[in-house]
Amino acid sequence: MIDEDLRARLADLGGHDAAQGSLAGVVVVDVTRVVAGPYCSMVLADLGATVIKVEHPDDPDYTRTFPPMMSGDDGAEMSGFFAQFNRNKLGVTLNLRHAEGAATLERLVAQADVVVENFRPGTMDRLGIGYERLRQINPRLVYAALSGYGQHGPYSARPAYDNSAQATGGLWSMNGAPDGPPIRVGTIIGDLSASLYGVIGVLAALRHAERTGEGQLVDISQQDSVLTLTENAVVSYTVEGKVARPLGNQHPFVRPYEAFACKDGFVFFGGYTDKFWKISCELFGEPGEFERDPGLHMMAARFDEDVYRERVRPIVERWFRDRTKDELERLAGDLVPLSAVKDIGEVVEDPHIAARDMIVDTEYDGFGTLRAFGSPVKLDVTPPRTRGAAPAMGQHTARVLQDLAGMEPDEIERLRRSGTIAWAG
Repeated sequence: MIDEDLRARLADLGGHDAAQGSLAGVVVVDVTRVVAGPYCSMVLADLGATVIKVEHPDDPDYTRTFPPMMSGDDGAEMSGFFAQFNRNKLGVTLNLRHAEGAATLERLVAQADVVVENFRPGTMDRLGIGYERLRQINPRLVYAALSGYGQHGPYSARPAYDNSAQATGGLWSMNGAPDGPPIRVGTIIGDLSASLYGVIGVLAALRHAERTGEGQLVDISQQDSVLTLTENAVVSYTVEGKVARPLGNQHPFVRPYEAFACKDGFVFFGGYTDKFWKISCELFGEPGEFERDPGLHMMAARFDEDVYRERVRPIVERWFRDRTKDELERLAGDLVPLSAVKDIGEVVEDPHIAARDMIVDTEYDGFGTLRAFGSPVKLDVTPPRTRGAAPAMGQHTARVLQDLAGMEPDEIERLRRSGTIAWAG
């Protein structure tokens, strides 16, 4: 870890309180783009790490052009997408294809604790700054490599996107309506899950490095990450030979446990246990309805596919069809698992989301306020910092190279003239 004085200077440079955060003092060099990687390093930044985002001066992270775009006072535009996944970072530019750019990265890595990269395996090695080279410079370095298929295996060299992971990790084949074509999960779950597993791997490796002084490679595959999100599909296949198929909103065997139509939309209802089924019958049914059908008292009976389709589901549909989402939540939400299916506008304005500080406001000079998601990690002593801004391209290049890499101003200027570095303005 860096010393207290340097930590304070870097924290001040990023507009943060140097004393905040469980990972205060941890330096992360972030050589990533898009989401699988930037989100990983952003979570580390939220937890207090000093994260230095490295971008090519002529080919920056192309999510800087992704919508939605915020318009600035001077006519400039800023991507809300980029800002959401890169808050709390220091922005540095380096052309890693230049020998001096690679050498400069090595000087940063010598002072760092973690490197995060998400190139296709072999790319960093071809630049001369792969794991084996960087561990020689810094033996305690934690090197997190996020990729589509991991650092080894027959697919490792293949290009990949989130959809590649959903396709090859099994999730795509399971999603969609019964008897319909498979449908991708409606978010970049491969990117996001790989990023979160990357955080877990980094934290575990940091713990080991602190104890022993020994760094290690953290190898995260999007395909691997997606596979672990398939719930019971793997063991259903290995134990019973069953191949998971699209089920729409239903669970493979738990019933009732799906979305049901109501007067103004849909609600999720999960009253499948004996306790919740009895409560639901008393709340929604006619007097004596629970006693009139003892054949549905046992959970195993309600799980039977035919019984559920012919007897249970029609009952639940009758309960909900003439009530609104709000009426149903107010009547039963505190007693049984029943939740309105909310669109993102309703979620952003949800009072519980507000109480949990899950929508945060960040001010950007000249652009106004960006509202983005906060952190689901709640720590009562070292809470995550979630209102920091994302950096302009190369915004902190000169100061980071001076303070962390120990470069003199004339050396920094020479790198700028050669095109190895650049910065906004």
